[in-house]
Amino acid sequence: MSTIYILWLRQVKKYFRTPSRIVGSLGQPLLFLLVFGFGLGSVFQQAGQGDYIQFLSPGIIMMSVLFTALFSGIDLIWDRQFGFLKETMVAPVPRWHIMFGQALGGATVASFQGLIVFLLSLIIGFRVVDPLLLPVAVLIIFIVAMLFAALGISIASLLEDMQGFQLIMNFLVMPIFFLSGAFFPLEGLPKALEVITRIDPLTYGIDGLRHVLSGSGTFGMGLDLLIIVVIAALVLGVGSYLFERIQA
Repeated sequence: MSTIYILWLRQVKKYFRTPSRIVGSLGQPLLFLLVFGFGLGSVFQQAGQGDYIQFLSPGIIMMSVLFTALFSGIDLIWDRQFGFLKETMVAPVPRWHIMFGQALGGATVASFQGLIVFLLSLIIGFRVVDPLLLPVAVLIIFIVAMLFAALGISIASLLEDMQGFQLIMNFLVMPIFFLSGAFFPLEGLPKALEVITRIDPLTYGIDGLRHVLSGSGTFGMGLDLLIIVVIAALVLGVGSYLFERIQA
């Protein structure tokens, strides 16, 4: 277990040693909150859907978690290119410990990033319905972060260069985000789009966070939690298998 802790600590320290990375990664979520939140707020209200900031904020929080968690997989490619991964893999520990430590560190960083965006949303005007449910919100954020950090590492296990990883991430990130219901309600969608949103795991993370923070949602809280936990476990299992086969 010490290997898991060391790799987790390494990921977290790397994040806090680069404050410019923290500030830079807040630009896009803040832009979405301000431009979409206020720009489309009146349209959303006219459609009878209420306050758009209340609807949008959980989606933007999860957007920050998604981006940070998925791109944490790039650290694995860095470690492979600079020899750190080889040194780690010769240690007398199961390889899944290394993979889990990397994923745990990436998930912790992504969760922290999501909490910063949450604080920004409070400044902009978002209001939490029940503050007692905030620990549940943190749990949902962490599970989603773990899911996508493991997915990022799984993909990085199959690649050896940065360019390939970034291309695949750019191909995955935007569809996962835009088809998750972050910007629009999930009710009344065309059938094809409805099916796609149901397949997207981020849909259930955002819906669960909306239940907890703003008291609204499409699916039940229990279903949201069940789906993201099951998918996170499956992705961790696949990631562990792929990591066992990696050539450092």
